[in-house]
Amino acid sequence: MQAKAQFPMGGQASKITVVGKISATILDSATRKPVDYASASLARLSDNKSVNGSVSDDKGKISIQNVSPDKYKLTIGFIGYKTKVINVTTTPERPDLNAGVVYLASTANNLQEVTVTGQKALVETKIDKVVYNAEQDVTIAGGNASDVMRKVPMLSVDIDGNVSLRGSSQVRVLINGKPSGTMANSVADALKMIPAEQIKSVEVITSPSAKYDAEGSGGIINIITKKKTAEGVSGAVNASVGTRQNNGNLSLNTRKGRLGVTSNFGVQYAIPQDTKVELLNQNNDLNTNLLQDGYSKSKRYGGNGSIGLDYDINNYNSISTNLKYNRFETGQDGMLDIINSTLNGTTNYSRVTENKGAMSNLDWSADYRKTTKKDGEEFSVSGQASFGRNINDFTTTYVYPNVNSTPIIGDNTGKNNEYTLQTDYTYPFSKTVILETGLKGIFRNIESKYQDTDQDFDYGQDVGAAYGVISFKLAKKTTFKGGFRAEYTNINGVAGATLNFKNDYFNLFPSAIVSQAISATTNLKLSYNRRMQRPSLFYLNPFLDESDPENRRSGNPSLSPELADILELGYSTYIKGSVINASVFYRNTQDVIESIFNPEQKLTSYYNVGTSKSYGFNTFASYNPLPKWTLMGNFSLNSYEVKDPSTNLSTGVYANYSAFMRSAFSFTGGWNTEIFGVYNGPRKSFQGSTGAMAFYGGALKKDILKKKATIGVNVFNVFARDLHIETRNENPSFLQLTNIYYPIRSFGLNFSYNFGKMNFNAQPKKKKTIKNDDLKQGEQQMSGQMGAGQG
Repeated sequence: MQAKAQFPMGGQASKITVVGKISATILDSATRKPVDYASASLARLSDNKSVNGSVSDDKGKISIQNVSPDKYKLTIGFIGYKTKVINVTTTPERPDLNAGVVYLASTANNLQEVTVTGQKALVETKIDKVVYNAEQDVTIAGGNASDVMRKVPMLSVDIDGNVSLRGSSQVRVLINGKPSGTMANSVADALKMIPAEQIKSVEVITSPSAKYDAEGSGGIINIITKKKTAEGVSGAVNASVGTRQNNGNLSLNTRKGRLGVTSNFGVQYAIPQDTKVELLNQNNDLNTNLLQDGYSKSKRYGGNGSIGLDYDINNYNSISTNLKYNRFETGQDGMLDIINSTLNGTTNYSRVTENKGAMSNLDWSADYRKTTKKDGEEFSVSGQASFGRNINDFTTTYVYPNVNSTPIIGDNTGKNNEYTLQTDYTYPFSKTVILETGLKGIFRNIESKYQDTDQDFDYGQDVGAAYGVISFKLAKKTTFKGGFRAEYTNINGVAGATLNFKNDYFNLFPSAIVSQAISATTNLKLSYNRRMQRPSLFYLNPFLDESDPENRRSGNPSLSPELADILELGYSTYIKGSVINASVFYRNTQDVIESIFNPEQKLTSYYNVGTSKSYGFNTFASYNPLPKWTLMGNFSLNSYEVKDPSTNLSTGVYANYSAFMRSAFSFTGGWNTEIFGVYNGPRKSFQGSTGAMAFYGGALKKDILKKKATIGVNVFNVFARDLHIETRNENPSFLQLTNIYYPIRSFGLNFSYNFGKMNFNAQPKKKKTIKNDDLKQGEQQMSGQMGAGQG
């Protein structure tokens, strides 16, 4: 027992707060042996708020400290056992309580039971999002975030790790509700740096409410990482080695009383392999034909680190801060043989290109959160500063017989600094009527410097926003959530020595969701929202990349943002352990941003090409033929059509589709296996198309060291070394054809080990965070100038 005295001024009586502890011993009900690493969480009965937690030691003993006198609900659980809940009471006279022996019953006693009491379902459907609880998937060990994404409803992941949501790549990826400059630079690379074991869940938000930033026309993906709330030190080590990817990661967490510290460090290295490249440029007006054929070799390596602190000042006030740093470096060297055919004859020569790139980002955030005795009332203030740096250097040399040529050299350094401040307030008028409101300011400055030229680019963008959202029940089983978000954007910048630009605009973004509970396990949802997609540095940067002079690339600082209206009808149900989630949607997007190739300038840039009307359908299903056998599938289909409003010309209507299938089986003795396959159909774009791609893989994993560790093997496309992808841009006057042969066959070993006090069920206090989901992020180029990087 502890007594904490406060001595106020003015001679008032001192106030003494008595705190104690709750202890118990956890035993297996059948063997009467201690259950170590069982988690215990304590919540007040009056408001169900989590107070503290603990983990049992090797003797099965738990001890929860700093417990104030009150009535509580003590929840005890562990994987493989039914969760047990008991009510306990402590008083000022008896602040210490020994709950005695608590027996946990194994779930193996009932083979017909599919859902273990106390465990979350693999997929959950909420009013405004679908949640994939990755921590319930035992086959993800040794993978990374890209592997997890392939299993999430409505998402598809290509061979490079690029993510799309219901056919749209215009998505915003957040980590614990926060944006990252690394994600803005390359989502694919950033996802490969996150170990699958560190992911608690993935939230897919197809119809964000007005509380979210208006940008992200395709939707929002929020990756929630695991947090440890138990007293003591815990952590995990993850490593994987293979013929393509090599990763290592260490996480270390500690908590003492009200203070918690989390840290994470990781490295990544991709083994260079030869990629075959074929490039064809055909100009029908000039009757010329240029064929480039050869190999390129790509390399990629990087590392990241983060450290976070959170402190509960008291039961109603908490602060937290986090610092993250990421850096990736890439290189691509290659030599292509060229055959150039014109009316004057044919010329043979070669092109040698060296590309070097680096991306680094530093994010710092701080948050303050205040709650009250009124359950659900909350006020928060959050700030974030992000500093990104990008380097892109290339040297291209043409090699002619008996001729020395002058190299073409490019040197570009980009800076992206961003500062954000926001405040949010939530007030529950009742358990069913809740008001959310807030203010936000984002201040961005983008600079792009070019060596030995006057083509520097300086771009400033400031965004001010306010929102209001209310949710309430329309009927006993019908819930409504809707609101408005107002945003004002001010833009100014300079491109080169002559181009100055300035613009400002105001937009109002409504959102509404109606959810109808048909039964306890079946739900129907209708939603509408308006979204915006502002172009990021990738699309705006006017730097001229001439690493391939026949296929040059540049950004466009005059781009306007995309504006989309989205209507969706969703259905979800749970039937005896099986899950079905289906949705149909309509999306109307104005000022669609796409790439256009100009054959006369030999230049690809980005333009607002017109208005897109897209109809789509997505279905996800999970079925358990046996208690330990899970079948899972996802299918997405959406139409593609872009119309130029000035000419009323249309691309025509095309279908884009993708499919994912997975089979996972758990054997006795801690063995788990899975196989999966991915098929992405041909993708239509404004000026061309990208061919279909299919790949597959499998994994076998074994729990060892009393389930503290996992060791496994994985394979990828074992029957074919290369994945062939064709990209075609054309009209009656030209043809630009790219054929890439990606070396994707791989074999790998992985190992993961959890140490210290692991907590599976205790829920940490929610922290308010910055969510800047308002930029159209750059594509991970599949072809590049010499060929694609390795996945």
